[in-house]
Amino acid sequence: MSKSTVASRMRFTPLALTTVLLSAGLLSLSVTGTLSGFTAAITNSVNSAATGTLVMQEQNAGATVTCTSVDGSGITTNAATCSTVNEFGGTTTMVPGTPVTTTVTIRNTGTLNASTFMLTPGGTCTQTSIATPAGTATDLCTKLTLVVKQDGTQISSGTLTAFAGSAAKNLTTVAAGGTSTFTFTVTLDAAATNAYQGLQASVPMTWTFNS
Repeated sequence: MSKSTVASRMRFTPLALTTVLLSAGLLSLSVTGTLSGFTAAITNSVNSAATGTLVMQEQNAGATVTCTSVDGSGITTNAATCSTVNEFGGTTTMVPGTPVTTTVTIRNTGTLNASTFMLTPGGTCTQTSIATPAGTATDLCTKLTLVVKQDGTQISSGTLTAFAGSAAKNLTTVAAGGTSTFTFTVTLDAAATNAYQGLQASVPMTWTFNS
């Protein structure tokens, strides 16, 4: 190897090494952010979405009997059958011409407002005998009139036969935590004879909230 070659390498090797080290240092600074300016940051640690509930409660006048839409089936089904609240009173002492009034309260115990509230009659009025002996009449459903009011405002009036076959009733909605009071007044025709003794008429109905 010639002396000039060795001298050349001796001249350029330190320069090349310095350049490499400087470049590595700048690259390191750019990666770590040491050379960046002021910063500000916000981290949202709690981001969630949650659903509300729509639950119906029904109580009789003395609040001694309570049914809820989650009874037995839970919130997934949220549709229960209540056989302990009788909107027509269930009395066996009715006489012709004397009205029997029953009061029930519907409460929205969920966290969502009900956007619609419906009362849907079951479609049929059924007559049965509840005494021995019982009268021979077969048209008790047409001899019983029913007046339904929501918070004092009448929403239905007519015979049990007509009520059973009528369309769903659009009711005033109930907000979360709110209540609505209903009265059901049933009257046996004042001209009813002994043929109507010991008989019973019934109509199923369904209350429905929608959010």
